[in-house]
Amino acid sequence: MRLLSRVSLTQRLTLMFVAATTVVLLVLGWVVTSSVEQHFEDLDMEVLSGKMALITQALQGVASPDDLTPLTHQLARSLIGHHGLEVMVMEPDQSVIFATAHATFPASIVAAQALQAPDQPVLWQLGEQTYRALAAQLPTAARDAQGQSVRVLVAAAIDIGHHQAYMRSFLQTLWWFVAGAATLLGLLGWFVVRRGLAPLSTLRDQASVVTAQQLSHRLPVTRLPVELAQLAESLNAMLARLEAAFARLSDFSSDIAHELRTPVSNLMTQTQVALSRPRNAEDYQAVLASNAEELDRMARMISDMLWLAKADNGLVVPSRSTVCLADEVRALFDYYEAVAEEKDLQLTLQGTANVQADRLMLRRTLSNLLSNAVRHASPGTPVQVTLKAKQSGVDICVMNQGDPIAPELLERVFDRFFRVDPSRHRSDQGTGLGLAITRSIVTAHGGTIGAASSGGVTTFTIKLASHLPG
Repeated sequence: MRLLSRVSLTQRLTLMFVAATTVVLLVLGWVVTSSVEQHFEDLDMEVLSGKMALITQALQGVASPDDLTPLTHQLARSLIGHHGLEVMVMEPDQSVIFATAHATFPASIVAAQALQAPDQPVLWQLGEQTYRALAAQLPTAARDAQGQSVRVLVAAAIDIGHHQAYMRSFLQTLWWFVAGAATLLGLLGWFVVRRGLAPLSTLRDQASVVTAQQLSHRLPVTRLPVELAQLAESLNAMLARLEAAFARLSDFSSDIAHELRTPVSNLMTQTQVALSRPRNAEDYQAVLASNAEELDRMARMISDMLWLAKADNGLVVPSRSTVCLADEVRALFDYYEAVAEEKDLQLTLQGTANVQADRLMLRRTLSNLLSNAVRHASPGTPVQVTLKAKQSGVDICVMNQGDPIAPELLERVFDRFFRVDPSRHRSDQGTGLGLAITRSIVTAHGGTIGAASSGGVTTFTIKLASHLPG
């Protein structure tokens, strides 16, 4: 496996192509060889069967021992011109009646073949010669004492040395052809595979251009095969996600640096002013109180950032319990009542619903939305929470009247440190992480959250399923 991992894709495909074509050529060679051998056997059997038929007919004229001499002359004449054809005729006691010059087959073998497998071709080896032979027990016109036809053992064999020489030459030629064809097909396959995989080299060259500073670069999709075009589209989609994530990370780094720079600068300035000259205890207490406020804001920001980091990595797991949303909203109304009275806001609740969720997380979500609504609501207007129980889950809507949010900014309100009105003082709007945390909590519960704003009315809608995702 380790050695295979070092082999290039071009080499692998070439080897597979060569192996496949070699197997095909070998199978084809085996079929052709078998066909040629079968053809030679059929030709030999045609000759042997004809001679056996001739001998059978001649034996019908043998009625007495005196007829054997004419029989031998007749057989000798019939074999003139048949080079390599040998005939042997024996009596049942294996005494030879007639045999051609080279028919020196063992009598026992002839008798066994004639009695056990008559008319079945068999190969006999005689010295360096190989013969294909037929042996049979044939009747004569003579009769024995019981009146039965006297039978003789007859063997006809033909030398197949020329067939074997041809097959050896044919197989040698076939092996050379297979070797040459495999080599030629290997070179052709390597060329074809290399040309076919050329788009991969193009993708590699294009991908090497992508760096952290050039995430906007995209791989070309046109003029690519369908399979590689799909791969290029998937890589382009991945690059788009990486570019968006890198942009968010860059923006987040800039935002957090800006957010932390302000309280750190305030702490340094106030501390340096306090230390510039001796002051009384009340002045020092005022400076420490101001510093404590900035430190508390920084601590909340750091805590929120740690929570979001856990949420981004799936480490925030809600605990299951039945939550009465109406009770949670009323408890939050009591908390924000003083701020609402200061701005002459009416906190109203419509509907009731229960949901399987993490109570503390859900309270934090509702608190963030109410805090955002109270902060941006115009004085003398209502802040309304609507609960709608459905068969599929629960809808939670938090609505306030105030300055509208531009449509292009609605999706960004859930980004970290994003503010619709950046001119406002940071301390007036918290850490800028409330809505980001809200979305993380809703996502952890398997729900969705969205924002809509028109006609001076801004509505945040949460959709939660009846049960937490398993």
